Amino acid sequence: MLALILILSMMVLAACGGKESSTTDGGKTGKKITIGASLLTQSHPFQVAIKEAIEKEAKNQDVKVDVAIADQDLNRQISAIEDFINKGVDAIIMVPVDSDGVKGAVLKAKDAGIPVVTVDVKANGVEVDSHIATDNYTGGMIAAEAMAKYLDGKGEVGLTTYPEVQSVRDRIDGFKENTKNHTGMKIVQELPGRTREEAKKASEDMLTAHPNMKGIFGFGDDMAISADQAMTDRKVDGVVIGFDGLAEAQKKVDEDNTFKAVVVQFPDKMGEEAVKNAVKLVKGEKVKKEIPITPGLYVNGKGFVDVKVENGKVTIPE
Repeated sequence: MLALILILSMMVLAACGGKESSTTDGGKTGKKITIGASLLTQSHPFQVAIKEAIEKEAKNQDVKVDVAIADQDLNRQISAIEDFINKGVDAIIMVPVDSDGVKGAVLKAKDAGIPVVTVDVKANGVEVDSHIATDNYTGGMIAAEAMAKYLDGKGEVGLTTYPEVQSVRDRIDGFKENTKNHTGMKIVQELPGRTREEAKKASEDMLTAHPNMKGIFGFGDDMAISADQAMTDRKVDGVVIGFDGLAEAQKKVDEDNTFKAVVVQFPDKMGEEAVKNAVKLVKGEKVKKEIPITPGLYVNGKGFVDVKVENGKVTIPE
């Protein structure tokens, strides 16, 4: 009888062992998957939303996640990635601080056989396993169309930028491209505004240099809020269009000020997809190289509107 019980117990254990858990590395070692996540900053709500989505999805997938915040410091990000490599993480999720500067760190991870997923910001000059981001170029085109709508297609416009970050470059390029469709609207200056304080000064400097300037495109919520403040301080009857569209920005757009519309990203979806793809890569499953997420538009007095983009033309409903 005892022998029979032992045999049955062994059969149960064998059956349990033969069923692969979704938290392990596809049978390579049987260990729980560990993901290293090197994120841009915790000082911006959009990046915080990405972090929270990564942590939430990691919990849903029952995988470990080791988060390191770079605080917009490239050297700190490189050190974090090297630390992940030394720890032997199974995958790395990264929001690059500098699109060009992270190339070496990504190559080190690839040499170590660790898949890399980038989120929001591209890594230039190196191939990653998957990139998940807003279609920033299209978002920039939407922003320009919104600007033209509020300026009746004419007027001088300034841009705040973050030249080290490819996603911002894409937004600016999309904005510039669609501006060509509105010959009465002219971009007169662009200045870097990486933080809320820097964006406020950039907006003030552009308004000083161009007294007739009526529009400012802020590449992020903080930049648009700063531009609105600069215009308000100077009593400029102008138009600010932003990008990101988190709660604070949407609330600002609903107020009676110059901040008229904001292109809306979905950071929660980005973080969720990043973890899903990282887990699939560890298990040896195929994933899409590029996952573009089309942004929306939130406007004063209407909330979300149905924007259409077809054949390079953006249409915003009346």
